[in-house]
Amino acid sequence: MYRGFWYAEALEKDDALSPNLTAHLQTDVCIIGGGFLGLWSAIRLKQANPTMSIILIERDRCGSGASGRNGGLATNWWAKFLSLKKICGEAEARRICIAADSAIDEIGEFCQKHAIDAQFRKDGWLWTASNQKQVDSWMVLIEQLEKYQLNPFQMMTPEQIKKRTGSPRTLAGIFDANAATVQPAMLARGLRRVAIELGVQIFEHTPLKKLERTEKPIVHTPNGSIQAKKVVIAMNAWGAEFPELRRMITLMSSDMVATAPAKAELDQIGLSGGEGISDSRTLLNYWRNTPQGRIIFGKPLGQFGFAGKIGDLYDRPSPAADRVEAEMRTFYPQLKHVPVVSNWTGPIDRTLKGIPNFGRLGGHPNIFFGIGFSGNGVGTTVFASRIIKSLVEGNNDEWSNCGLVEQKIDLFPPEPFSYIGAHLVRDALIKKEAKEDQGLEPGWMVRALASLAPAGYVPQENDIK
Repeated sequence: MYRGFWYAEALEKDDALSPNLTAHLQTDVCIIGGGFLGLWSAIRLKQANPTMSIILIERDRCGSGASGRNGGLATNWWAKFLSLKKICGEAEARRICIAADSAIDEIGEFCQKHAIDAQFRKDGWLWTASNQKQVDSWMVLIEQLEKYQLNPFQMMTPEQIKKRTGSPRTLAGIFDANAATVQPAMLARGLRRVAIELGVQIFEHTPLKKLERTEKPIVHTPNGSIQAKKVVIAMNAWGAEFPELRRMITLMSSDMVATAPAKAELDQIGLSGGEGISDSRTLLNYWRNTPQGRIIFGKPLGQFGFAGKIGDLYDRPSPAADRVEAEMRTFYPQLKHVPVVSNWTGPIDRTLKGIPNFGRLGGHPNIFFGIGFSGNGVGTTVFASRIIKSLVEGNNDEWSNCGLVEQKIDLFPPEPFSYIGAHLVRDALIKKEAKEDQGLEPGWMVRALASLAPAGYVPQENDIK
């Protein structure tokens, strides 16, 4: 199974493998999925309830899915404040953003306490413009944040942003100091180790085959089963196999490349810190360096899963690697001699609003889910695990009643319309953003199709209504 550069690097330091399940067990809680949400939730539950029995199953190795294949940008949620405000009101949006803000330091403190070498660097996030159309696209958000005295962003001059990114293509930008970068697969492997040390039973190479929705749900795997008082579905894109979750998300890829180490060259052009960087298009360009001096560069170019079916679609090298590398070269033409040495792809469970949803599967009182992290799960899953913990414990508090729980979420169309539409919208976005890069206005049909895309970082005027 091809998992990409990040995971291969992580396995060089930790290749421990838990057994697959070959028995019929009973437990208090069964968590399906060994990525960030599943692992953070298992750890948080076990720390609060040491006698609670918790079993976690993972189809491959823990962290081998989206959690170990993303760009490793741990950002907070102030950029999503307007979307949150529309969903759950100003007061709850503020509370959620503050919780998401605290998650960044929590990751760093957790890694330090448990000796997890996840290359945590809290050097902030640069939100940039890579064409003239994107310049000041964040001002709708900034004005609203300042209205509520919440604005964490620092304005930067064009000279400052070019110097900080080392790229002649970045024209403008703002900076959020409370963000970090991590090696995501190493973080996931570290979380796995801590969970096991706390007493969580983990079974790897143990995919879900069937979930029996009895009063005490039964999780069936190829060679065993688990009867649990409570079940948590933390499967990211793979959660789309459940009919209740399928239309909440669209399954698409994000494709990435990694260069050879070139630390001296990166230091020379100014790309020497640990900042996460992105521009302001819907098909987002995002990148960062590594402590070894590599550039990791990604872009969601969209292999779409049909009707919740993934198969091995993302377990192979990226089919869009040439296009991603070409895009990276436009940002760093001065590094044309530095070769790309690896590429990979991974799934994104994208909601229409770009905000995850939590709740009870089909209303079942003992089966809970979290889904739709839309490519921003590194930091989000940390505070999201508080929601899962509260739901599992049956609490009546600020997390079980959070505005993200049981949302009246906008759904994608049924198949085959969703699959066909996804390709039409993606192709329109590619054409629209290529025109904008050339300083041209796309045609009305392209603009109309592109407007149907799920929400990204860039706020829209109607977000403040």
